[in-house]
Amino acid sequence: MRTIDLLIFIAYLTGIVLFGVSFYKKGRTSADYSTGSGTIPAWVIGLSIFATFVSSISYLALPGIAFLSNWNAYVFSLSIPFAILMAVKFFIPLYRSVGSPSAYTYLEKRFGTWARIYVATFWILTQVMRVATILYLLALPMYIILGWDMRIIILTTGVSVLIYSVMGGIRAVVWTDAIQAIVLISGAIVTLGIIFFSLPGGISQFFEIASRHNKFSLGSPAINFTESTFWVVFIYGLFINIQNYGIDQNYIQRYMSARNDREAISSALGGGLLYVPVSLLFFLIGTGLFVYYQVYPGALPAAFLEKGMSDSVFPYFIVNVLPAGITGLLVASVFAAGMSTISTSLNSSATVILNDYYKRFKKEFNEQESVRVLYISSALVSILGIIISFYIIRVESALDIWWNLAGIFSGGMLGIFLLGYFARKVENVAAITGVVLGLLVIIWMSLSRVYFTGDLEKFQNPLHSYMTIVVGTMVIFFTGLLLTVIINKIPKKNETKN
Repeated sequence: MRTIDLLIFIAYLTGIVLFGVSFYKKGRTSADYSTGSGTIPAWVIGLSIFATFVSSISYLALPGIAFLSNWNAYVFSLSIPFAILMAVKFFIPLYRSVGSPSAYTYLEKRFGTWARIYVATFWILTQVMRVATILYLLALPMYIILGWDMRIIILTTGVSVLIYSVMGGIRAVVWTDAIQAIVLISGAIVTLGIIFFSLPGGISQFFEIASRHNKFSLGSPAINFTESTFWVVFIYGLFINIQNYGIDQNYIQRYMSARNDREAISSALGGGLLYVPVSLLFFLIGTGLFVYYQVYPGALPAAFLEKGMSDSVFPYFIVNVLPAGITGLLVASVFAAGMSTISTSLNSSATVILNDYYKRFKKEFNEQESVRVLYISSALVSILGIIISFYIIRVESALDIWWNLAGIFSGGMLGIFLLGYFARKVENVAAITGVVLGLLVIIWMSLSRVYFTGDLEKFQNPLHSYMTIVVGTMVIFFTGLLLTVIINKIPKKNETKN
């Protein structure tokens, strides 16, 4: 890595940490740490929502997917507007009216303590895996650039993010997110421009070669739920994005940080919808890399064409093709995407642990004690993420790994929320039964292809893995509804006597 690039990257990383630390203040309350006491401007929250959603999963894995195959995964982005509208209409007003920094307080009001703890537990598991996956993707470009041990890079990054997210609280998280959002969008635009201008035939050659190889395909329009068709990815994206923007603590906490309901809604719309065109940039970059290495076939080592290396093609291009100075900017962009998401997960996980576990079960506590729990919880999630990321090595696509894990660890969270909000007559017995049955279905769908072999092969899940969250959610919701209808038809004792 050239000296100027290394200096730009180090200056950026150091600047972000120092900027985040500058938000530290003595006497901070738990409300300051979790929601900034509801005083953060809408435009900052919007950029923070966008940066949280992007992460290095998008910045590296989406170009990797486009390079390896086509634009089928972009259908996921096309589902976002529908999910955002649902969150704005139903969920944001709900959370603002409840007034808790935790998204899961509502579930206790609706179904009791069990529902709150169930969802909070599965959500924290999801965040730990998210932190681990992103730390791995952040280490990839530096491993390619400098040849350092990936575990050292993961450890350094994890500790750096932990320092500023803990010391600065939510204000540090959202303001650094806003800066990083601008950096990563700028980096993507510059990269795409360089790819276009590097082709002898320019943009027309880009479209000609990409079209010839069917790189712009959004997937088969067939109604087939066993493959990654257009509809499978769209339906998966709809469910995941309703879960993201509607019930995910990372986003709810930002809605609660806004100054009023109107600003909460505008930040959700702006931050969510911005991802649609920006993710298109990432797919254009991935397709551009494919075209570039078709035009210059000897420029990419054969090892990068092997299974499991698609996420490394973009970092390789950054280091070996981009001009001096731009390489440093792009490496900073990759880190910008990942650091914002990690800091968000740490802050939000700590908020859930404090509000849904510590305060819920400890009768007496003070503000100093609450803030200490937030600090310790952030550190714990960071450490677990670092350890798990050490084991995420050489997968075919980090995006596939993340999507599959999200479907498993979400544990039907969306189903219980939808049941509680849209089925007001459903009570505890029906809800618990729905959750248990939904979890059993999710476990079967997730593990049957691995463990059901030989004579048990006929009992394997026949659907695509993306359908796990879809089926699990629907089982919980409709089981709860059906049981409620059945229970209501059973005559009560006093009615029988009469």
